[in-house]
Amino acid sequence: MARGWESKSVEAQQDEVNQRLTAPKPRLKEEDKERIRARERLRLSLESVRQQFERSSDERYRAVLKRAAEDLEKQIRQTLE
Repeated sequence: MARGWESKSVEAQQDEVNQRLTAPKPRLKEEDKERIRARERLRLSLESVRQQFERSSDERYRAVLKRAAEDLEKQIRQTLE
């Protein structure tokens, strides 16, 4: 009897998971999609600047990169508001 009860429980859990996976997801507005894409572009640019900063030994260039990173971080924060 325990096996029958257990298999019903497992079957119910599997059905629940399947329902969650096939449930329609809310669609984003076009402006929300654009904001997400813009934030991702900024994040990738910031990562690139940080990598250049780590590889650079020229102090003047590092200062420029530091200002660029700060500006990108500011822009990213603005997209979150």
